[in-house]
Amino acid sequence: MSKNVIFCFSGTGNCLDIAKNIAKELGDTDIISMRSKPAVIDVRDAERVGFVFPCYAGGLPGHVEEFVKRITVGETAYKFGVVSCAGYPGIGLGVIDRIMSLHYAAVISHQSACIWLMPHTLMIPPMDADKAQNRSEQLAAKIGKDVKNKLRSDRKPGGINPINSAESAAWKLLCAQKASQLRVTEDCIGCGQCEKLCPAGNIHMIDGRPVFGVANCVGCLGCLQFCPQQAIHMGGATRTRERYHNPNITPAELMKPIIHID
Repeated sequence: MSKNVIFCFSGTGNCLDIAKNIAKELGDTDIISMRSKPAVIDVRDAERVGFVFPCYAGGLPGHVEEFVKRITVGETAYKFGVVSCAGYPGIGLGVIDRIMSLHYAAVISHQSACIWLMPHTLMIPPMDADKAQNRSEQLAAKIGKDVKNKLRSDRKPGGINPINSAESAAWKLLCAQKASQLRVTEDCIGCGQCEKLCPAGNIHMIDGRPVFGVANCVGCLGCLQFCPQQAIHMGGATRTRERYHNPNITPAELMKPIIHID
């Protein structure tokens, strides 16, 4: 076990990039994926334990809350959380704080991957993808330095407000409805990347074509955004809007259960 551990959920790469940039400041860090079954849940030997995740409809993505509840952390460990969002941070940090009692919490705004709902350039404050990436890297480096020095936030993360709670609860049903609209065009080359990339195991290759499930979709859109042929669509809006994924992250990295940063 490394000296530092960061548990990370990332759909299209922004959060993994943030986690890696924090880890570069810390050194000797294991980034453990929260996209599938956890490779490690007992981190009692880690000095610092962090959580990096996106805001999905005001809450935590997919199964992250249940994942966090399973983790065993040392009594003296320094714990921190970072949420990435296009607009508002939601209740994710508050939920994890109730489980883990975070010492430090931070928010980074970045480009949105949910292009069926809005263009990826729609974020607060408004800026293009390159500027947003530069800002993210600078903020992640600062957070990394703060965490290395074990600084503590002046205030605890925001409370679990009923509006975001209701929005988050409805997200699962909305994801199922939107997942039913996933289609592939004739441009599909049957590479199978989407099947391997799906954090919920919701895509299966049948006769060389992806078949999309409905019930387990978490709405990360990694399948759509990373498709090398741009052959996957979710309704009409995704046919015209520009695709987005983090420029520094590859699908192969997202598939790894653990990434170590020296």
